[in-house]
Amino acid sequence: MMKILEYSQIKGSEIMNSRNREFDDIIQLRVSEIISRVVKGGDKALRELTKELDGADIDSLFVTKEELFSESKLSDVELEQALNVAASNIEKFHKAQIPVDIEVETSLGVKCFQRSLPVRRVGLYIPGGSAPLFSTLLMLAIPARIAGCGEIVICTPPDRNGKVNNIILYLANKLGIGEIIKVGGAQAIAAMAYGTESIRRVDKIFGPGNNYVACAKLQLSSRVAIDMVAGPSELMILADDSSIPEFIAADLLSQAEHGRDSQLSFLTTDKYLAEEVNRLLKAQLASLPRRSIAETAINNGFSIICSDIDEMVDFANHYGAEHLMISMKEPWSIANRIENAGSIFLGNFSPESAGDYASGTNHTLPTAGWTRSTGGISVDSFMHKITLQQITSEGLAVLGGTIEKMAEAEGLTAHKNAVSIRLGRINNGVK
Repeated sequence: MMKILEYSQIKGSEIMNSRNREFDDIIQLRVSEIISRVVKGGDKALRELTKELDGADIDSLFVTKEELFSESKLSDVELEQALNVAASNIEKFHKAQIPVDIEVETSLGVKCFQRSLPVRRVGLYIPGGSAPLFSTLLMLAIPARIAGCGEIVICTPPDRNGKVNNIILYLANKLGIGEIIKVGGAQAIAAMAYGTESIRRVDKIFGPGNNYVACAKLQLSSRVAIDMVAGPSELMILADDSSIPEFIAADLLSQAEHGRDSQLSFLTTDKYLAEEVNRLLKAQLASLPRRSIAETAINNGFSIICSDIDEMVDFANHYGAEHLMISMKEPWSIANRIENAGSIFLGNFSPESAGDYASGTNHTLPTAGWTRSTGGISVDSFMHKITLQQITSEGLAVLGGTIEKMAEAEGLTAHKNAVSIRLGRINNGVK
């Protein structure tokens, strides 16, 4: 179960920065080899890699219109209703994020503008494997559509029969995405970054994945824009005597089942609570289908006994967890002191699972301490900014001297001349 430690034991220790931010040499080399194969071999290399790594023999890299029509049906009516609720909530929250164009007259005759425009062609990586994350498709495709991206392409690994998960196909069809590539892993990232004979390169890549996917995104980030390098899932819980131990155990396990490398931590001032949570973890683990995965992550997690709330807040801000749950009497008073977190869940009845699926916030979030400098996916992630300016002759007459002086001080005479020539014409009455 989770190790129980005193805050005084770990303050300043490696456990406060225990997450691995680097990929080992074997992964780096293997990813480089995969990228090279895709660049040189194109479509043929993608089919070969899909056979080698996914065990799937595919004739076409793309889901055909016939496949999309025939295999995107859902027989589970309740699941279809759940997906519709989730999509609606995600859409509502993200529509509120649409940026507003800016127009400012910075001085007389000088107007500056900023426009937000959609990224033209975006690639969405949707993980497959043992747990196809169709929820990630909702989290990426909905803000992409709201942003107005003209072309949306999906890359997702097929199963051993060469088929894409039917829920992913259902959602792609519902969201109007017809370009679906049956390729996963680092090779999918390489295909989206470079393009092949049949796949056109994208302008920006989004989506989480395993270490190979994350490493490929990092290696190719000088060639194509990426959303972020997302590592293993993280959950930190802050709790006091108002929390419900059964809930805490369930929440920790919800993230533990993502992977053996999930990062789990639990902070409280009550050692008895930590011991009770451990007891409940053991009991709840017994019924989980992904028990062996979750158990490994739980055994690598830790509970920290703090002397007061200040220590809890300090640790939370230092660590900067992807998901932060505040199961305390006055959660907002704590939340207002948090500076670094991907997404915060307040109170006993706000499970992290809600953010993963259906509350409306985005579940694609920074990990490994990147919360100190960046946030999760939003509509803005699918847009880029252009600034414009228009200066009248009167405006340049006022501002010109400032520009000339600064250019002269930097030793950039041509910059100064570009203004001086115009000022000469203005002084001669030319407008």
